[in-house]
Amino acid sequence: MTTQPETILLTGATGYVGGRLLGRLVDRGARVRCLARRPRYLRSRAPAETEIVQGDVLDPSTLAPAVAGCDVVYYLVHSMGRGHDFAEADHRAAEHVGRAARAAGVRRIIYLGGLADPTDDLSPHLRSRLDVGQVLRASGVPTIEFRASIIIGSGSLSFELVRALTERLPVMMCPRWVRTPAQPIAIEDVLDYLLAALDLPEDTGSRVFEIGGPDRVSYEGLMRAYARERGLKRRMIPVPVLTPYLSSLWLGLVTPVYARIGRSLIEGVRNASVVRDPSARDVFAVRPRGLQEAIRRALAHEDRAFAQTQWSDALAVAGAPTSWAGVRFGNRLVDSTDVWVPVSPQKAFAPIQRLGGKTGWYCCDLLWRLRGAIDLMVGGVGMRRGRPHPERLRVGDPLDFWRVEAMEPGRRLRLAAEMKLPGRAWLEYRVTPDRRGSRIRQTAVFDPVGLAGLAYWYGLYPVHRIIFSGMLRAIAARARAHNEPNGGG
Repeated sequence: MTTQPETILLTGATGYVGGRLLGRLVDRGARVRCLARRPRYLRSRAPAETEIVQGDVLDPSTLAPAVAGCDVVYYLVHSMGRGHDFAEADHRAAEHVGRAARAAGVRRIIYLGGLADPTDDLSPHLRSRLDVGQVLRASGVPTIEFRASIIIGSGSLSFELVRALTERLPVMMCPRWVRTPAQPIAIEDVLDYLLAALDLPEDTGSRVFEIGGPDRVSYEGLMRAYARERGLKRRMIPVPVLTPYLSSLWLGLVTPVYARIGRSLIEGVRNASVVRDPSARDVFAVRPRGLQEAIRRALAHEDRAFAQTQWSDALAVAGAPTSWAGVRFGNRLVDSTDVWVPVSPQKAFAPIQRLGGKTGWYCCDLLWRLRGAIDLMVGGVGMRRGRPHPERLRVGDPLDFWRVEAMEPGRRLRLAAEMKLPGRAWLEYRVTPDRRGSRIRQTAVFDPVGLAGLAYWYGLYPVHRIIFSGMLRAIAARARAHNEPNGGG
């Protein structure tokens, strides 16, 4: 049994995989040092016990101090976004890190690359991924290279591409590349492999492990699996010709992937990424989960992260909407407005906790009742449930056609919509102390399903803007009145 490394150098900690691996390493009890070009940017997101050093894999003079005293280096960087010279930059970066690791006496490099058959006519991106592994092994430092297929997790490039295409296009023109076989793997399983590599025996040497989930599907199959999980009906029509260049421009229009990254990604998709060497199952105890479970967990993880996030940290203040019809965070549309009131947080929160039921919604009550009647007509709960108590709210309480999802008296109320919608919706209020008073932030969130969801949000946004702005003004007015002598509430 090997002892845990004293110090681990993590490169790529600001990336998708590296950012998640950092937390897992800290939880394991490892001493983690992160290499970052802009340490200040990483410091705000890294655990307090993490050491962060300034450095750049393309600047060898910065690497010796970073690697000094390290037992293991995780190499999780790539240069795909740099342009046409990314392969040359990746090659040089791997040489620099390998040379510095050998000079510092590092016992192991752990690298995550792409899964492909080296004998195929590979895209420049995949060829570069394999080249980096070869360069690291050539350094003389024992290197464990994992070659992964499509990674399933909220925030991963491939998953966000699949999500955007499936959510926005009920009918898709599918070129040949969407039928290339792959073996998707959940991000949690990738992290398990990366951590398990720390415990390999010292005499393992350099090894290449191909990793993927148990299901072999194409991008088309992956989109169909995502559609099933979201309850979407999608039609896919094959087309004979659509070049990577044209596909990348198309992706730039309908997905968050901009054209240069999209082209590199699609050029790689033409190559099969399936496990041919199953030795990872023999060496490691990791048993990857199936595709449908991986997608389900990705969506659930997104929900948990969303619930824990202070959206106001990323949104504008001063009582105005952040942009027309809100800001997009992943698949969600978020519109947030705030107002300052010269009262304590408890008094500012008082009218919020009385929302709904016989009190009403402080603005456009006729429209609220109309929405409730429409909801009843289409089989929803309508506004008939009211609320169980006129003053108190608890998590789980019904509130007209909402339900209390989070409640912190004097600070926070989050309501989850239970009316019939082409998607999911939340309404949240947060009250914070601010300049001898309080700031009330109102945030409306919508997670649309397909084009119907987008049409609902944008089509009703002007009406919602009037209603929610009026509600916030009325809440502020009631809070001020509550603070005045003989004021009402």
